[in-house]
Amino acid sequence: MKFKHKISLGGILTLFFFKSLIAQTIPEKYTNPILPGFYPDPSICSVGDDFYLVNSSFEWFPGIPIHHSKDLVNWKLIGYGITRPDQVNIPKEVNDSRGVYAPTIRYYDGVFYIINTCVECGGNFYITATNPAGPWSDPVWLENAPGIDPSLFWDDDGTCYYTGNENVKEGKKWIGESFIWLQELDLKTGKLVGKRKVLTFGHASNAKWTEGPHLYKINGKYLLMVAEGGTSFYHATTVFHSDNIWGPYVPDDANPVFTHRHLGKEYPIWAVGHTDLVQTQKGNWWAVLHAKKQVDGYSILARETYLVPITFQDMTPVFNPGFEILKKEQKRPNLFWIPQSKNPVNDDFNGTSLGLEWNFLKTPTQKWYKLRDSKLVIDIRPDVIEKKEQPSFIAKRVLDHVFTASTSFTSGKLKPNEKVGLVLYRTHDSHYQLLKNTNEIQLIKTTINGKKIVARELCDKRSVVFKISTQEHNKATFSFSTNGTDFKTIGNEQDLSNLADEISLRFNGLYVGMYATSNGVPSKAKAVFDWFEYK
Repeated sequence: MKFKHKISLGGILTLFFFKSLIAQTIPEKYTNPILPGFYPDPSICSVGDDFYLVNSSFEWFPGIPIHHSKDLVNWKLIGYGITRPDQVNIPKEVNDSRGVYAPTIRYYDGVFYIINTCVECGGNFYITATNPAGPWSDPVWLENAPGIDPSLFWDDDGTCYYTGNENVKEGKKWIGESFIWLQELDLKTGKLVGKRKVLTFGHASNAKWTEGPHLYKINGKYLLMVAEGGTSFYHATTVFHSDNIWGPYVPDDANPVFTHRHLGKEYPIWAVGHTDLVQTQKGNWWAVLHAKKQVDGYSILARETYLVPITFQDMTPVFNPGFEILKKEQKRPNLFWIPQSKNPVNDDFNGTSLGLEWNFLKTPTQKWYKLRDSKLVIDIRPDVIEKKEQPSFIAKRVLDHVFTASTSFTSGKLKPNEKVGLVLYRTHDSHYQLLKNTNEIQLIKTTINGKKIVARELCDKRSVVFKISTQEHNKATFSFSTNGTDFKTIGNEQDLSNLADEISLRFNGLYVGMYATSNGVPSKAKAVFDWFEYK
């Protein structure tokens, strides 16, 4: 058979051009972490060729961020599990790094489930949705379900099982002695039913903080995966095998199957653990887990989400075969590459609601902000950021060690107690404030040793642009401008090591955002922010 139509030379060149373009735009490797910034305790599930991932959010609201991906590398934030104040309330009294702990996401029979612990605010609960972007249901609070890090597993007969963690209270033999337990969960009544059985205390006789359990059934056998060693230098992943759902669960000979603790405290990626597994539609296995990235001896960004390939040697999961450590770059999953659109560098507040990336400290019990005329208007309220309160603070995750964040605001004449500006925040006792009051700009540093005004500059203008610029070696400069072009640095270059885990271990991460306070005095004043830029 002869074809009547011939391809012209131009057509051949065009086809070659597009093939070359595709080859250039689809990388052979992916870069870790796949979710940079404050994204700890990852859990993942798949539905068809879609993947969904959730993370801890602790005292931040909305809670439990939910990401979607088609290729396990490019992720897009699509919603949150906790979005309503009456759904799960994280009160202002909750301590730093408490609140919403490690969630597990699973899918069964057309329904998504997220099970979670609200520490200091209610205990263990689960929520459901048919659309992972939400809305999610009101919580089902579980009675007599102590501990943290719950997970769900459905067996072949449709029975749902709850795996939980609990610390040994009486007769404790060593610090951090804890165990994993199993019980059936009746989803019709929302209650744990039947017998409860301890599955393991950990793989070694002195295993500490045995937590984060996930149960799988692979090739007819049960695999129990847990986190051990605490979420710091000794963090590790261990696995156990059983022929029966109730055990006995036998520790794998290769335990710990994945850790970085043997690499020494100078290795830049540490605290590796809290692992969850997922199988792609092509039959390949991958793991998501968190780790901290140390730069010049300090981990500023907290725990981030990493991706690592898995193969099974008999029943032992082998992490990153041939390397057995996390790598910054390696061959990407054999899935169709679908990049996700990134959040714009500049937010002009021209929508009807805030972007998904914006968060609040604790659960707002009242609406103290609004979007109006392409501006963000924030009430100047009494709550302050250096106390365990619910301040007028709207912030987003810091995703990079080197970045610039800036914002422009206008206000009426401020009283001496009223302050507005930009904050780089880790905890209530670990942050920097760059603020404007009646007639001056102040740079304030708060550490566990107290609050200190580092520098002040006279400024009687009502419109100011604030900027925070971080540099290499965990340094930062703070500056302001009254015309948007000429910036004046306030104070000396600041050392950000006081925000790092090495100074004061904490679970939450680094944020930057807009802040307004009347310092304990009722106020009717407003702060109007024109835009916010992060790059």
